[in-house]
Amino acid sequence: MNNATDYPLLVFVLSFSVLSLSALIGAFFLGRQRKLEEDIREDFGVILGATLTLLGLIIGFSFSMAMSRYDQRKNYEAAETNEIGTEYVRADLLPASDAAKVRALLRDYLDQRVLFYLTRDEQQIRQINARTAQLQTELWSAVLAPAAAQPTFTVGLAVSGMNDVLNSQAYTQAAWWNRIPIAAWVLMAVIAICCNVLVGYGARKVKAECIILLILPLVVAIAFFLIADIDSPRGGVIHVNPQNLVSLAESLRAH
Repeated sequence: MNNATDYPLLVFVLSFSVLSLSALIGAFFLGRQRKLEEDIREDFGVILGATLTLLGLIIGFSFSMAMSRYDQRKNYEAAETNEIGTEYVRADLLPASDAAKVRALLRDYLDQRVLFYLTRDEQQIRQINARTAQLQTELWSAVLAPAAAQPTFTVGLAVSGMNDVLNSQAYTQAAWWNRIPIAAWVLMAVIAICCNVLVGYGARKVKAECIILLILPLVVAIAFFLIADIDSPRGGVIHVNPQNLVSLAESLRAH
């Protein structure tokens, strides 16, 4: 976990605090220094409405980006399962001794892929990645030796399948690194702060509307929390469940 967006609850607390403070600053400080005249209140309403619309659009686009990345991670989990399962079957195309070795390595490799999705501890993740890289080297060597000794079309299918297995892991890792840019978060935060300052500044009766001024910060903070939760592969409560990989692992153990 490399940034604050990996901690959605922290994003919620910080955003709600900052946005609430922005609304109160607009109401108590700017509003007191210069009252909003009635003849310009209509123009102010147009500006406020346009700013709130822009904030809503940016939040909507960011939510869409987070959902697309979440769906991509789910799709690659299913793709990895298909590639590993296919290669497990294609191992029959290799000589018997090599086939047994490839299947044993694939079962170990599959267990590491399941752990990759379930583990949250950074140190364990590094160990899993190191073990995964080691198994990939062993898997490639396991199919390369019989392919060199017997370069036939059927053995080539096993080699091609192993290449797909290794590539699918790289695609998955790339999808997990593909996050909403920090610049987009900064843009959302700046616009949200401006909106809350304007809402506070436009309040007619500050003391009576003090609670109402907290509604927009709360709603926006919840939206930020949800976006951060969906966008973070390991943080928060919304994760990709490796149900396909787990199902394949159970099937191979039963077999």
